[in-house]
Amino acid sequence: MPPASTKAPTTVGAASQSLDLRLAPGAPGYRRMSFALFAAGMATFALLYSTQALLPAVSADFGVTASAASWTVSAATGALALCVLPLSTLSERFGRRAVMTVSLAVAVVLGLLVPFAPNLEWLVALRALQGAALAGLPASAMAYLAEEVRPKALVAAIGLFVAGNSIGGMSGRIVTGWVAQVAGWRVALAAVGVMALACALVFRVLIPRARHFAPGSLSPLALAKTVRGHLSDPLLMRLYAIGALFMTVFGAVYTVIGYRLVAAPFHLPQGVIGSIFLVYLVGTVSSAAAGKLVARLGRRGALYLAVTTTAAGLLLSLADSLAAVLLGLVLITAGFFAGHAVASSSVSRTAKTGRAQASALYQSAYYLGSSAGGTLGAIAFHAGGWSGTAVLGLLAVLGVVSITLYGTHAARAQERVLVAAA
Repeated sequence: MPPASTKAPTTVGAASQSLDLRLAPGAPGYRRMSFALFAAGMATFALLYSTQALLPAVSADFGVTASAASWTVSAATGALALCVLPLSTLSERFGRRAVMTVSLAVAVVLGLLVPFAPNLEWLVALRALQGAALAGLPASAMAYLAEEVRPKALVAAIGLFVAGNSIGGMSGRIVTGWVAQVAGWRVALAAVGVMALACALVFRVLIPRARHFAPGSLSPLALAKTVRGHLSDPLLMRLYAIGALFMTVFGAVYTVIGYRLVAAPFHLPQGVIGSIFLVYLVGTVSSAAAGKLVARLGRRGALYLAVTTTAAGLLLSLADSLAAVLLGLVLITAGFFAGHAVASSSVSRTAKTGRAQASALYQSAYYLGSSAGGTLGAIAFHAGGWSGTAVLGLLAVLGVVSITLYGTHAARAQERVLVAAA
């Protein structure tokens, strides 16, 4: 009989082989999964923010203020925030892949109907329904990745999904900007709907079947217990607040920037304003690089870098120089997407059970921040111009810094307790 000590390596080896069944860079299916979720991320942001670059045109056509037109964005993000938890629960029962597919299909159909809205009220209502449909994507995608990808590759995988968000947000705004300048904002929205349809087809063809999904219960009591557990976790609550505050900055800036650039001293045409969103490419790079940032600086270090970059961009954007405003947008975008990738991947890593609900709560906070940022940013712009919007963003950034500093202090205090106990 072999000595007992020889059994441990066998057990470890078996565990390693089991772990190897998850996807990782270079493994079969990883590239297909990456492209599929990249396409889903593109469709999500392209549809969700399809009216954002068109707000000045919507205001002019319907004769409404910036704050009224901003509801075409806030209604979509707010509805997503409210519906993401219920739909993530359905993904626990019916599977991440199925829920993502249905959600994307419904959102695309609504996207093709949105251009026919006869007035602002109908436009806001259709956009709210579209946001509710899209709610099945973000949390289910995060849970899918947490289950199907090796832990060490998770930040990079989620970074690619977030990179798809940035590409979708950029391409949607560029398409709407130039198409609106030539054919009007309604045709521009139709073009985004067609683009999202193409992304949905790519997603459905490429997304691999889940191999590590175990169906859960739809019991309301079980859901309530899981949600209570997540909301009682201090680290998860800090991550939710960080996501909401980052998105408050982003929602405020990109809801209002079009109004600033069509006015003095810039007087830019709609197509050029749409092209400004090429700065989203910076977000693609920063979100995809989040894994390397975490490896080098740690999660809190990466967050400090993200908030510093965002704050510098807000301050720079105050100048009445187009070059300064563009550079400010670059920094804001880079900081936001890096911070979002770090915070969202930390949620997936922290939650040991009910990952879909944990991700859903993060997404709820995140998109509530977007909805609040869009509305409050427009109100601040109406009251104090771009300076008012920038101050709102800086206050949100200060909130992220405060939460991250508190987390650092709490972690060090816990380490001291453990050392003392040892």
